[in-house]
Amino acid sequence: MATISEKILSQHANAKTASAGDIVECEIDYVMVNDVTGLPAFKAFEKIGAEPKREKIVLIPDHYVPNKDVASANQAKAMADFARKHGIPNYFEVGRGGVCHQIMLEEGFAAPGRLIVGADSHTCSYGAVGCFATGVGSTEAATVMASGELWFKVPETQKFTVEGELPKYSMGKDIILHVIGEIGVDGSLYKAQEWYGSTIEDLSIAERISISNMAIEAGGKAGLIPADDKTIKYLKNRVRGDFNPVYADEDASYVEAFEYEASEIVPTVAGPPLPENAKPACEVDVEIDQAYLGSCTNGRIEDMRVAAEILKGRRVKEGVRMIVVPASKRVMDEMIAEGLYRVFSEAGAYVSGPTCGACLGGYMGVLAKDEVAVSSTNRNFIGRMGHKDSKVYLASPATVAASAATGKITDPRELG
Repeated sequence: MATISEKILSQHANAKTASAGDIVECEIDYVMVNDVTGLPAFKAFEKIGAEPKREKIVLIPDHYVPNKDVASANQAKAMADFARKHGIPNYFEVGRGGVCHQIMLEEGFAAPGRLIVGADSHTCSYGAVGCFATGVGSTEAATVMASGELWFKVPETQKFTVEGELPKYSMGKDIILHVIGEIGVDGSLYKAQEWYGSTIEDLSIAERISISNMAIEAGGKAGLIPADDKTIKYLKNRVRGDFNPVYADEDASYVEAFEYEASEIVPTVAGPPLPENAKPACEVDVEIDQAYLGSCTNGRIEDMRVAAEILKGRRVKEGVRMIVVPASKRVMDEMIAEGLYRVFSEAGAYVSGPTCGACLGGYMGVLAKDEVAVSSTNRNFIGRMGHKDSKVYLASPATVAASAATGKITDPRELG
């Protein structure tokens, strides 16, 4: 009668059963910190005074890379110094990594049945490969670095089922925006999501990651998609070590169940200031100043292919800027090899190396007062990508590309 979350937490707690509401102390497979969350974690760790669990620690600078100022340079230096001092093998220096969540998946740390924590709220992304992954604070991350363990309250689980064929240019991002639009930003508060149905099975791993990534935008603790043949193929020659997929029992107990018909999920945008403000793109007639493609939500090669398909032979609208940010060096290399970089360049887009950049209002694409952006990122809170009076509309890579070409938020189906 157990869900995926209950089983994974039970196994990592060496408990026969762990049911929703139980408090368990679990062995963690990996703990990840980035350049922003790392500094306070390192300070807390040094106060503990323990030997680090070196093989469990993953250090990934990504939020302010390359360093944009002295403050960010100091953060980056603190991470590099910590890695050298303690002999941390899994440190991904600038130029050899990318956005932290992409690297955790791409480099094979995440796998079915594993328990991973990260000092970043979008750690839930790894649920796309059947892993229980969740964000924690920097102090908690330090505790895991020292002990390899952390306590959890086992979450209740919601079941989401999507059946049927999606309309043209509807993507995993549209599914999660549609769902958050219905259940709200607190609709999964401290609950785990499990995703099922023929639509989910048909999605690429990249699109599944978009769904799991935004579980936190509904308040979720984790967003899990059961491992299948696509998952195993994705992990081949990539995963580190052995893994054991975990599946919910047929009679598992869910606190809530939601069912959706894929044909009703059209290209969708979420207007400011919350991801729950979702409506069909065709109903949003808003001119834009910037189109942003990238982030841990939608910076994978599959996202770049979809956007390039739409932009090929077209130009970014005069008066609009488009910024394209691959999620890792590997994605960047694939873009170049496949000719996608040329498509974006000829369309008039600016293409950068991997970074979180403007997603968090950090740099390189930050919005000015009253500017409007359509973005494939995951949050559109007040001031999220720049000035408090700027506006961000969340959308899929297809909708971002179409909007860049027309200069206003556009349903990509309008471009053929």
